[in-house]
Amino acid sequence: MGRHCQLTGKKANNAYAISHSHRRTHKLQQANLQSKRVWWAQGNRWVKLRLSTKAIKTLEKKGLQAMAKEMGINLNHY
Repeated sequence: MGRHCQLTGKKANNAYAISHSHRRTHKLQQANLQSKRVWWAQGNRWVKLRLSTKAIKTLEKKGLQAMAKEMGINLNHY
């Protein structure tokens, strides 16, 4: 499993670290991922997911079932 959000698919971004002399070196901007146990009401059980913080905020608003359906994810595998 790579470093990506299991609901939104967010992953690392390629970027430059630019010094004061404007020398550019490559760096990765990782997504802010957190392990979260979420109650899945339709499955009547807890589901452990690795989510970005943005996904956690959206999850609180929309709900797990709606968000998984929107992203085309089957929660039975988690």
